[in-house]
Amino acid sequence: MNNSDSSELLKRLGLNIDTETFQQALVHRSYSFENPGTPHNERLEFLGDSVLSLAIAEDVYRRFPNEPEGELVRRHHVVVSSWALAKVARTLNLGSYLWLGKGEEKTGGADKDSILADTLEAIFGICYITLGRDRARDLVLELIAPMLDDQEILDAGRDWKTELQEIVQSQKLGDIRYEVSVSGPEHAPEYTATVHIGGTTYDQGVASSKKESERLAAQKTCKELRPN
Repeated sequence: MNNSDSSELLKRLGLNIDTETFQQALVHRSYSFENPGTPHNERLEFLGDSVLSLAIAEDVYRRFPNEPEGELVRRHHVVVSSWALAKVARTLNLGSYLWLGKGEEKTGGADKDSILADTLEAIFGICYITLGRDRARDLVLELIAPMLDDQEILDAGRDWKTELQEIVQSQKLGDIRYEVSVSGPEHAPEYTATVHIGGTTYDQGVASSKKESERLAAQKTCKELRPN
């Protein structure tokens, strides 16, 4: 069940949509499964995904006229990712408006990145259907486009390990190897990843998970090998 009145969310979003119509964007399939006949938001999510992608692609193309295609793709990829969309959804307290099945609610569905991101896309979809392309595009740009100027978000969302692999291959530097060590107490371990490329040691990343330590190490090494 949802916990909050969606009219408040509509007001904050500045959308002139009646609450009954808007509600479908907030209904997760788990609620629909437990309440047969209640439409869920997956079709709206499908539409909203395309609305989002095109609006951001157009904005990136216009705002960064001197960047190559690869960099435009990376910017676009970060801000339309589930991680980034969920970050925006949390600023809207979107989880409190969701209609979830009892099982999904018990397992913390209201704060899952995938559900929050899908619901935000569904909102873009219902906006497109009811208010038209221009208003839907404006909503995307209001909520999502500011992340294109946030270097911290852009860095956090990039696939640095893949980018490092591309740089290393293009420069023919050799094989990449990540050496990871762990320290600290068992309940709060600290992982340190060191990047080795073709026998040369590069940068380190330190984080609370092995994956994040490797990502940070790859990020630093990318910036060392490709300073621009």
